[in-house]
Amino acid sequence: MRNVSEVIEQYLKQILQQSPEGVIEIQRNELADQFNCVPSQINYVISTRFTLEKGYIVESKRGGGGYIRIQKIELNSHGAVMDHIFRTISTHMDQTMSEGLLYQLEEGGYITPREACMMKAAIAREVLALKLPLRDEIRARILKAMLISLLSK
Repeated sequence: MRNVSEVIEQYLKQILQQSPEGVIEIQRNELADQFNCVPSQINYVISTRFTLEKGYIVESKRGGGGYIRIQKIELNSHGAVMDHIFRTISTHMDQTMSEGLLYQLEEGGYITPREACMMKAAIAREVLALKLPLRDEIRARILKAMLISLLSK
């Protein structure tokens, strides 16, 4: 059985997919009532599953009529994908950001699950047994090189 966070994530992804503009606005308290959970559970799902690295822009407005707006960033062309890679991978990249980018590329069909798994293994902190910030610098270089090699035509 899936946990509440996974159910909420799938629900939000489903309504995002059905949205013609690729944008949804939700009321945190209403969504919490719908899933019979506390509002902080909604915050957790959004902050961990709908990150920029995973291809989402999240905007929130607090207060009485507050909302949370989630927008899916679409990578429609090869050029857009390469541009996104160069913008996302700077001189340093931590493991969470790296895995988020790989998740986004896999979800978009740009890399296979096997390729994503191999890259995650190569850039894992256990493999790059170096001190920070050197580890994040090496991770960024390796990931960028692998993705350019894999996605260049």
